[in-house]
Amino acid sequence: MAAEELAHLDSTSLASGLRRGDFSALELMDFCLRRIQRADSRLQAFIEVFTDDALREAEAVDRRLAAGGRLGPLAGVPVAIKDNLSIAGRSLSCGSRILEGYVAPYSATAVERLQRAGAIVVGRTNLDEMAMGSSCETSIWGSTLNPWDLGRVPGGSSGGSAAAVAAAMVPLALGSDTGGSVRQPAAFTGVVGLRPTYGRVSRHGLVAFASSFDQVGPLARSVRDVALALEVLAGPDPRDSTTTKEPVESWGSSLQGIEDAPSLAGLRLGWCELAGDLAVDAATEACWRRSCQRLEALGATLVPLQLPTLDQALAIYSVLAPCEASSNLARFDGVRFGRRAAEAEDLEDSAVEELSLEDLYVRSRSEGFGPEVKRRILLGTYALSAGDRESYYYRARRALRQVRRELREALERVDALISPTTPTSAFALGARREPLEMYRSDIFTCAPSLAGLPAIAVPAGLTGEGLPSSLQVTGAPFAEAKILRIATAFEADRQRDEGMLRPSMEWMNASGVAA
Repeated sequence: MAAEELAHLDSTSLASGLRRGDFSALELMDFCLRRIQRADSRLQAFIEVFTDDALREAEAVDRRLAAGGRLGPLAGVPVAIKDNLSIAGRSLSCGSRILEGYVAPYSATAVERLQRAGAIVVGRTNLDEMAMGSSCETSIWGSTLNPWDLGRVPGGSSGGSAAAVAAAMVPLALGSDTGGSVRQPAAFTGVVGLRPTYGRVSRHGLVAFASSFDQVGPLARSVRDVALALEVLAGPDPRDSTTTKEPVESWGSSLQGIEDAPSLAGLRLGWCELAGDLAVDAATEACWRRSCQRLEALGATLVPLQLPTLDQALAIYSVLAPCEASSNLARFDGVRFGRRAAEAEDLEDSAVEELSLEDLYVRSRSEGFGPEVKRRILLGTYALSAGDRESYYYRARRALRQVRRELREALERVDALISPTTPTSAFALGARREPLEMYRSDIFTCAPSLAGLPAIAVPAGLTGEGLPSSLQVTGAPFAEAKILRIATAFEADRQRDEGMLRPSMEWMNASGVAA
């Protein structure tokens, strides 16, 4: 099979092709590693690539295949892992200086399950520091670039994983989604991103940002790929008490047939007017209107809803997430976890005795954390302080209950909620220095996160500037099957008319890589 064909096959097709003998696991891995080597010098999606181990594992897959051994559903498929998920024996940085030199002693459950399914981890991907951001510009490793336009961001915080999939360096990647960090970069890079129901996938081995909202999710080229990945990732985990015992369904097989005859007949999809705080730019609104027309043409009934608290979701998230971050990141102090400040390390023993523990904490954390992480820690600590807890934290918790109740009641009247995934397409590097403007990128994604609901971002076409736009479909708790069905029908119908969204990546041609 020609390299150009491998570049655009999804994980499901690659796993099937490997079993048929269309190519070997070693050939597939060699292609991906060469593509990473040539393309990532520009994109900076990867922090580290495990070249030797990946090739050895690919050879092992080929030996098992030749011997007639049992293969997992993702056997031989290259995957990339966001660098806030532990991989045993590998460095783990979260894009932060505070974790310099740290090596993970164990693998995250999500990583273990991918590996048991036969997937081959090829490397760690870049992210906003400590998963706090919407642009992938705050990492100590530098900014990741968008393969659609090297002058634009890929979104965040899972920007490295999204860029790696969009640039066809890997067909599948893992990210984490707290307020939209899988779905928002998926939207900016034209790929599919799924946030499962809270508790559906184990968080064991994920460095915590806001534990009440964090969730591991896949990014891929197709809806059927994220469905297959979810089958592998989902299920209870004794090492994470927040995982549920909901049965793992055959989400991938349930989508068979929809691609050939997409239909949403009989489904009711709720939507809210894009006004006020929920307003979007003109290019995004045009794509949104086209998406609504497509859904109606597929047989869905669009139901206008009044959700008064929806525009409060971002404000609620902006209080509660920093509060949890303030607590979770307290352990990174240069003593329990994290790099100790250089000046403290260089002091003589007698001077160290005179250095107070508070001074050591302040020096280590000031040196180790970047501006955005410090900002969120300060916001959270202030909101949790004795004098202001009632005004901010408890008030936000009460509003959170109202948002959750309103969303779940709405989902009793309709089959799913639809919205744009982001209010704009990918913005230029360095364009959003004002924090509040940056936070607004999550205006549509944070509400499902607050309510613990499953939500998927699926490509909706291109704007007039030639940049990806995206549709978000949100379901009731544990209704992944329904939102995957809706997303698959939408994806198949759009691709039938417009084809698969692929960045031209003319910048790669100069490096000799076929785009």
